[in-house]
Amino acid sequence: MSVWFENKNSINCDIQKIGESYSDPGKFYTDIVRLMPGLTSVELIEEGIDSVVLKTNEGLMRRSNIKKTISNESIIVEYDEDYQAGGMINVKSHCLDEFHASHAMVQHRIILSDVKSPGFLGFFYRNFGKSRIGNSLLNSYKSYFEML
Repeated sequence: MSVWFENKNSINCDIQKIGESYSDPGKFYTDIVRLMPGLTSVELIEEGIDSVVLKTNEGLMRRSNIKKTISNESIIVEYDEDYQAGGMINVKSHCLDEFHASHAMVQHRIILSDVKSPGFLGFFYRNFGKSRIGNSLLNSYKSYFEML
């Protein structure tokens, strides 16, 4: 596993609310992605047992091989993502989200790894986009869960 981005934050919510959100992955991922900067439209196109396909104003986002491990004190979710932004850039990556109950808060750690994005624009994405993309995703989770 080649780590591309890793960071964590504290979320002011209950771990049970996070677990409940994952019971409807299509709605959950649509709502999370909608909170990311620059995405003005997000709609669920397809939902499978362990996958979702979202259409955004930038392109198609496929999250597959979604695996959840849920206990009373923690939730761990992994998935593979294939994001096609128009015909200009294609990004493949693996995401790990860890949520751990800590007093009245939840600690969230996100790891984005194995990022592949070929071509000239892919080079810029891989080398200059990780902090912006990673922190935007991390903050989207925080905003979503604190609104519940």
